[in-house]
Amino acid sequence: MEDQFEHVVYSKNVIEFVTVANEFCLLLESSSKVSKVEFVETAQKLLPLLYLKACMLPKNENELEEEVEKFVTESDWEFIHSSVKNKMGAHNEFLEVFENDMEYSDTPLVASISENFADIYQDLKDFITSYKIGTVEVMNDALWDLNNHFYEYWGQKLVNSLRAMHKLAADKINLDDESELDADSNIDNIDMSGSIFSQRKREWGEDNE
Repeated sequence: MEDQFEHVVYSKNVIEFVTVANEFCLLLESSSKVSKVEFVETAQKLLPLLYLKACMLPKNENELEEEVEKFVTESDWEFIHSSVKNKMGAHNEFLEVFENDMEYSDTPLVASISENFADIYQDLKDFITSYKIGTVEVMNDALWDLNNHFYEYWGQKLVNSLRAMHKLAADKINLDDESELDADSNIDNIDMSGSIFSQRKREWGEDNE
């Protein structure tokens, strides 16, 4: 058992990353319960910390032949996307410069914080869930996946979103002036029966809470 806890998945840097990643996921899952100002300010603090902790993750090799199970469903992704879009309102979209298609475009490319956050959430939540319920081999391969996806995909989305969040904070925009886009975000109509949230509730006996 002691040898098991010497494994890279239990290293200080991995545990610290899990802690920060979990805080970021909780922020997105509960975005409807906080003000826009609080959401922006918290995200502004968590994003650079998340990037730093991801850069410090140890490199490893995968051990299993089959792919690690994915837990975040399409309805989970859509729930996070709609929640963040609803929270950000008119401040959700921003001009993008770090896109492969940018050099071929005659017009500015527009990205959205809600889509970036939902994509980041998907990788983080899949990893956190594997880390919490998996064996050491599963945790190891989930870490391997996360490292690859960070450099290939969601790391760029993170820094792009931080740029947008920084501009909102630096320009001192009054985020309280705008009402949230309840009509545009059909959060209540998303089928969450097959989601990771419902699955965890059933497994942990929390259906009646």
